[in-house]
Amino acid sequence: MSALVVCGPARLSAAFAARPAGSAPGLIPYLTAGFPRRDDTEALLLAAEHAGCLGVEVGIPFSDPLADGPTIQRSSQHALANGMSAPLALEQVAGARAAGLGLPVVAMTYINPILARGVERFCAAAAGAGVDGLIVPDLPDDEAGELRVQAGSAGLALIPLVAPTTTEERLARACAHAAGFVYCVSITGTTGARERIAPEAFALLERVGRASTLPRALGFGLSRPEHLEQLRGRCEAAVVGAALIDAIAAAAEPAAAAVERFCVSMLSGAAA
Repeated sequence: MSALVVCGPARLSAAFAARPAGSAPGLIPYLTAGFPRRDDTEALLLAAEHAGCLGVEVGIPFSDPLADGPTIQRSSQHALANGMSAPLALEQVAGARAAGLGLPVVAMTYINPILARGVERFCAAAAGAGVDGLIVPDLPDDEAGELRVQAGSAGLALIPLVAPTTTEERLARACAHAAGFVYCVSITGTTGARERIAPEAFALLERVGRASTLPRALGFGLSRPEHLEQLRGRCEAAVVGAALIDAIAAAAEPAAAAVERFCVSMLSGAAA
């Protein structure tokens, strides 16, 4: 009899449950599929696992990335020039799974690539590739009904984004519909490494903690090990994107080595 395959919301839940009590937030690195080279994605995903990350977010490059700051926009344009596409990104996730990747994988994309393929077909393809959840920053919760249904049917978690400006009503609705975890945006604006965590981010985490029992992941602007330490006891995961993309771009070593080094540094910098 084959072993039970844990995937989707269950794989996310298992990863969060495995965190030691009282530990700093788990690390979820953001990687742009196809950056810096088209075929690097599989090796970078495996490097994140080797570093001890909680999960990984894979950005599927799109020509109009509204939520992304300059660093991730540049990596997306580079990846598109490399020939990256949504189907290829999913193929590469599947390749990493075949190579033994066990981490939860969340795909970040925009609604246009999903609609271009068809909502049901896209969700089925993502789940078949080993993706566990979807983040779609340009799809409001009140317009996400069809995608939520198709994602759930395929075994995918549809993960909402909430921000300091999200009203209590919209926050309650997003949390009620959420699966996997709630992505808390630390600032009003686009992604990009910042010096400090804004006070409104801590307030948002408290609001989400009152509205939902799901894990909270804080993203946008996190860049240093001390940020993880400052979040101890406030959230369950931290998403780091632009700072990692900058480190990959600046590295003289292979990209996979740069990812592992960066992630290990982030995790070891937060006291156990």
